[in-house]
Amino acid sequence: MRPTGPPGSVGVLALAVFMSSLDLFIVNLAFPYIGREYHATSLGSLSWVLNAYTIAFAAMLVPAGRWADRVGRRRIFVAGLIGFSLGSALCGLSRGVPELIAARIIQAAGAGLAVAAAGQRPGIRTGQGDRDLVGVRRARCRARTGDRRQPGPAQLALGVLDQHPGGRARRALTARVVPESKDQHTRGRPDLAGAMLLAGAVGLVAFALVKAPDLGWGSPRFLEVMAASVACGAIMIWRSRQHHSPVIELGLLRSRTFSGTFAASILYYAAFGAFVLNSAEFLTGVWHYSAIRAGLAIGPGPLMVLPFARVIAPRLATRLGGPGRVAVIGCLVNAGAMALWLSQIQAQPAYLTRLLPAQLFFGAGVGLTIPSLLGAGSVSLSPDRFGTGSGILNMARQAGTVLGVAALVAIPAHVSPDPVTTFRHAIVLIIGFLAAAGLVAAFLLTGKAGSPPVPAAAAAATPVEETR
Repeated sequence: MRPTGPPGSVGVLALAVFMSSLDLFIVNLAFPYIGREYHATSLGSLSWVLNAYTIAFAAMLVPAGRWADRVGRRRIFVAGLIGFSLGSALCGLSRGVPELIAARIIQAAGAGLAVAAAGQRPGIRTGQGDRDLVGVRRARCRARTGDRRQPGPAQLALGVLDQHPGGRARRALTARVVPESKDQHTRGRPDLAGAMLLAGAVGLVAFALVKAPDLGWGSPRFLEVMAASVACGAIMIWRSRQHHSPVIELGLLRSRTFSGTFAASILYYAAFGAFVLNSAEFLTGVWHYSAIRAGLAIGPGPLMVLPFARVIAPRLATRLGGPGRVAVIGCLVNAGAMALWLSQIQAQPAYLTRLLPAQLFFGAGVGLTIPSLLGAGSVSLSPDRFGTGSGILNMARQAGTVLGVAALVAIPAHVSPDPVTTFRHAIVLIIGFLAAAGLVAAFLLTGKAGSPPVPAAAAAATPVEETR
C-alpha cells in the first residue's frame, strides 16, 4: 500500500523537523556573541542555553508522540509549530541569560511536539495508510541511509539564518496540505510526570558536571546532586513499570541489540555534542573566526556523511554480517580523526593543513556510525514498536548530547590556562566517549543474527491500570 497523504505534506514536515533539529546545535556558534551581550557570563552558564533546549526536547519526544496519537497528529504538530515560534520570538526579546534559557525551554517543547507528531508516527504522513507496512519501510530506509532528523555539523553553517519569519507560513501550509489522523485505539494520558522526572535526572547530572570544578568532585553538594539525579531516574523507572503509557517501555531494553544501541547512542552523541561545541569554541575563540566562517569551516566534514551513509555503510554491513560491526568501525574512524586533530592542533590558524583532514575523516566516521546504530536499533523492533522505539533512541541521543556538553564545560576550570592545552584535554574527552561507544557496540551489536524483533506484548511494561 502506498502512502495516501498529500505529497506536499512530506516537504512541510521535513522542513519543520529540520528547523526544530537545527536549534539543537545553532547556539554553539552564537556562544561568543551571547557572552559579549551578557557580560561576565561563564561558559558553564551559557551551556544551559544549549542544554535546556536539549533536555526539554528529549523529555517531550515520547509523551508528545503518544499525545499526538490520541488527540490528532496534525493538531499536535501545529501546536508544536506555534510553541516553537513563540519560544523563538521570546529568545529574541530576552534581556538576560535566565530569560533566554526559559525561552529556549518553550522553544524546545514546541519542537518536541512537532518532531514527535511528524517523525514518530507515520499516520500524519499517510492518512489511512497501513502503519505496519510504513513502519517496515521506515526501518529499512533508516538502516540504509540514517535518520534525516538528526542534525550534523553542517547545520552549524546555517546558524546565521533567521528561521523565525517562516513560522506563520509553515503553519498555514500545514493546515492546507497535512491530513489529520489519530489512533482510535490509543487511550489514557502519556506519562508527563515521568517525562519531568527524566528531564530532572538528566538535568541534575549535567548540573553536577558543570558545577563539579567549583563544588569539588567529591564534595557533599556534588554527591547530593548526583543522588537526586539517581532518585529521579529510579522513580521514572518505577513509573515506567506501572504506567500504561510510559516514557520508556522497559520491555524494549530486554533486547540485547536495542539496549546496546540505546547505550552506544548515549555515548556516541556525548562525543558528537562535545565535538560540535569544542570545534565552534576553538574556531571562534582561538582562531578568532566569525560565526559564518566557523560554520563554513566545519561544513566540509558533513559532505563525507552522505556517500559513506548511503553507499559504503550498507555494503560493509552486508559483507561484515550486520550494522553493529560497521558502527564499531565508524567509532574507530571518529576516534582516529580526533587523534589526528589532537596531533595537529595549534594556536596559529592553518585550516587546510591542520583541521580540514580531521574534519573530513570525522564526517566519514559519522556516515558509518549513525546509520549503523539506527539500523541495528531498527532491526530489533517489530513494526508495531518502531515508533516508540525510535522515539526512545532519539531521546537517548539528546541525553547523550547534554552529558557530552556538560562534561566538556567542566574541563576549563581545572586545566592549564593555555587555551590550546584546554582544547587538547577536550579532544581526549571526546576520544574517550568514542572509545566507550565503540566498546559497547563491539560487545552488544556485533552478533550476526542480532536480537529478534520485540513484539508489542513483550515490549509492554506491566501496567494494567490507567494512570490518570
